[in-house]
Amino acid sequence: MNARSRLLIPLLVLTAIPPCRAQTAGTYVPVDENPKPTWETQKQARTFQLGIPAPRGLITDRNGYPFAQSRLSYNLALQFPSPLDWKDPKVIAFARQQITFAKGFLGREITVSDQAILTHYRNRGLLPLVLIEDLRPEELAAARRGLTSHLILQQVYARFYPNGELASHIIGYTGKEAPLSVRPIENKDLIFTESQGREGIEQTFDFQLKGKPGSIHLTYDAEGRKTSERIVQPPVPGDTVITTIDQNLQRICEKVLRENCKKGAIVVIDPWTGEIQAMASWPQFNPNHFVPVLNPQIYRQVSDDPSTPLLPRAFRSAYPPGSTFKTYVGVAGFQSGKLTAKDTYSGPQAIDIGNFTFHNWKKYNVGKLNFLEALTQSCNTWFIQVGLKIGAPDIILWANRLGLGKRTGIPLKAEAQGNIPNDDYMMRVQKRRILKGDVANMSIGQGDIVITPLQMAQAYGVIATGGEFHQTRLVKQIQGIDNKVLAAYPDRIRDDLQIKPQDMATLREALVAVTEDGQGTAHQAQAKGVHVAGKTGTAQWGPQNKQRTAAWFAGFVPAENPQYAFAAVYEGEPGDNSVHGGSHAAPLIGKVLKEIYGSKASDKSGEKEKSESPEKPKENQPADESN
Repeated sequence: MNARSRLLIPLLVLTAIPPCRAQTAGTYVPVDENPKPTWETQKQARTFQLGIPAPRGLITDRNGYPFAQSRLSYNLALQFPSPLDWKDPKVIAFARQQITFAKGFLGREITVSDQAILTHYRNRGLLPLVLIEDLRPEELAAARRGLTSHLILQQVYARFYPNGELASHIIGYTGKEAPLSVRPIENKDLIFTESQGREGIEQTFDFQLKGKPGSIHLTYDAEGRKTSERIVQPPVPGDTVITTIDQNLQRICEKVLRENCKKGAIVVIDPWTGEIQAMASWPQFNPNHFVPVLNPQIYRQVSDDPSTPLLPRAFRSAYPPGSTFKTYVGVAGFQSGKLTAKDTYSGPQAIDIGNFTFHNWKKYNVGKLNFLEALTQSCNTWFIQVGLKIGAPDIILWANRLGLGKRTGIPLKAEAQGNIPNDDYMMRVQKRRILKGDVANMSIGQGDIVITPLQMAQAYGVIATGGEFHQTRLVKQIQGIDNKVLAAYPDRIRDDLQIKPQDMATLREALVAVTEDGQGTAHQAQAKGVHVAGKTGTAQWGPQNKQRTAAWFAGFVPAENPQYAFAAVYEGEPGDNSVHGGSHAAPLIGKVLKEIYGSKASDKSGEKEKSESPEKPKENQPADESN
């Protein structure tokens, strides 16, 4: 669809007057309609050539539905009469009279200091003095009834986010570039302030979105009276930035987060193209609150909110991955040739590595297990033994090739890098190289490993394709006002792990067993009609007295022919030990998938799943939830 709507050029200074003739001694003498700017004199006309900011371009979803657009906004402004030859007391008296009148018909305070009035009058009195920005609809109606020849409505462009909070961490927000100068007016000055991207897509693509300013000429006679006002070059609206986001899928993910957690994130990627179709962080903020400037009261509320709604958890927060990392250990083992699907290791209740004892959630030895069985049950001691056999170098190598420990490259500033600890890191932070205990921690997703939800979804997407690593993308293309494509960001292969078909079959079977097998830990991620492949994880981070839990579920669906790769993280509150991947994160994905595939699991089916889950550490807790 064509997302570009027609934009009108506002008449921004005063009511437009057609070019006219200057009258001298009873005869009409033509006036140059495009004179060169001059500051010479009181002997001839002088012309100001001022800039008209352009409306910012659109930001849309993949189908052209707008996330951000421009609208006409109305300021109430005071226009001083010309010539500008009044003394200070008269200027103040006149301004106060008009302001008092405006306060009467608007029913609100208008705060402008005497010094601001005088400075404007002396240096920029030819332009309106803004009294109130961005009038509300009811105020605009009242203002139109109360306007005088000196109280005018100034039309300006303002940003508008039609979906409010939707995708706010991705789209970002704008702010005023800078206040209009208070120095004497000069040619090429703007007649109102431009918006500037401050976060998200608005910031990264600020240059493309900004457009090209127009030009307006104002001509004054020798006595300082305006004789003409003419737009000689209309502004050119900014380009359109088309994202990869699917607005409907983004809305579903945000709804699930809003209804089921206080803090968390969900990311959904097309593994075959690398396109991010949803990247939701919760809680959110409304970027409309930043237009035209951030309300101080709202700013205090947002800043003081302990849930940090301005934080884009999906790509700027990194968490320890817990047992979701066991899938990557399996990949490292298969790819390095140090693990096969038939290899078995014991699953004791505990194992000593150095001076530390690692435990399983089960209180007994589970016996000999192969990879499929160990991943299904999320057996810590099994993966520690396998991790030690594989060794840190191969685990680190294949984790890096899956895109972990490095930014994905999406065009959003401050994307977290995450961390896969290596010897250089350990020497810098711990003053030693990686030891066996570190490898044991790494094998179960603990220690100094941290991963963003976006990286997690990306890595499971690579596994979903059998090793094809498509560059992760957030923007599809940039279009001009004429809908011509100015820049495109096509699909490209970043790496190819070439996972062997038999190993891929084992990984897929194991990840499906996590959601469907009686020993699995993610029954609540199921969606009727599709096989869901995924892995739960639970990990703690932070200081001991304020330790928090990150509950994960990540994977892909449908398992046999992946359409989506996903990751969900649920942030627990400090000291809340009831938060686990199977009980808190898996249901988030389950609810999203039910919306996508139109399935509704019955309560009876859910009860059956619970009854089939063997020995859980706590009621309704999945099997791997102590790690």
